[in-house]
Amino acid sequence: MATKENRLEMLFISTISRGKGIGKALLQYAVTNFAVNEVDVNEQNKQAIGFYQRHGFRIYDHSELDGEGNPFPLLHMRLVDTNIDNQDNRVSAAD
Repeated sequence: MATKENRLEMLFISTISRGKGIGKALLQYAVTNFAVNEVDVNEQNKQAIGFYQRHGFRIYDHSELDGEGNPFPLLHMRLVDTNIDNQDNRVSAAD
């Protein structure tokens, strides 16, 4: 995990460790201790998008290029629900 100012720059959990609450715990730590409230996610990474949405983040913008200018579309997400324990926090198509 890495943060910069209010942004979560990276959060990687090994495949074997997923589903055990480690990502949630690290995200909660970053929000609580580093005031993290934004993250960029590769548009093709549906698993990560769902993870952040379940934990209160919502898409607020989109970029066709990543931060290095490469053609990897990013979704910019912002924390709108600080109750990270809320596991039923899904976005509907109407949102």
